[in-house]
Amino acid sequence: MSKKITLVLGGAASGKSAFAENLVISCGKSRIYLATAQCFDEEMRDKIERHKTQRGSGWETIEAPFDLLTPLATMKNNECVLLDCITMWLSNHLLKHSDIDHECDRLITALAHCAGQITLVSNEVGQGIVPENALARQFRNLQGHLNQRLAVCADTVVFITAGLPCLLKGKL
Repeated sequence: MSKKITLVLGGAASGKSAFAENLVISCGKSRIYLATAQCFDEEMRDKIERHKTQRGSGWETIEAPFDLLTPLATMKNNECVLLDCITMWLSNHLLKHSDIDHECDRLITALAHCAGQITLVSNEVGQGIVPENALARQFRNLQGHLNQRLAVCADTVVFITAGLPCLLKGKL
């Protein structure tokens, strides 16, 4: 894996996390998992445990539901980071009433300056029906715009559906 930034997109339960994990494992470097999910209920706790089991050993996990800048700034060239996932990070900031544009700008800048290799996982949320409520529509639009910005700065972009990769940009 010679590229610096890889963006892995897909819908819910599409296989994007497993695909991204395998990419990071194949890089042959120290593996760091930036976890953005917060455990608010039993369903999320179960999902987090499934992801941990799926990853197996050999990962350093950093919990980063809000602050991605600090761990990204301390990355080294001999590290390969999996950030899973951008969607949860954005949702965390939206529910915290953060300045979303500012946070997204800071993330894009941090990605451009970080050392090492980074694989980002993000949900594609714009292929379904128009959400019924205003907050869900706002989130869908924010996520879509952020995914576009991430795709511009990424060397490689892959869309996962039914566990199968479709290369959108760059090389695998």
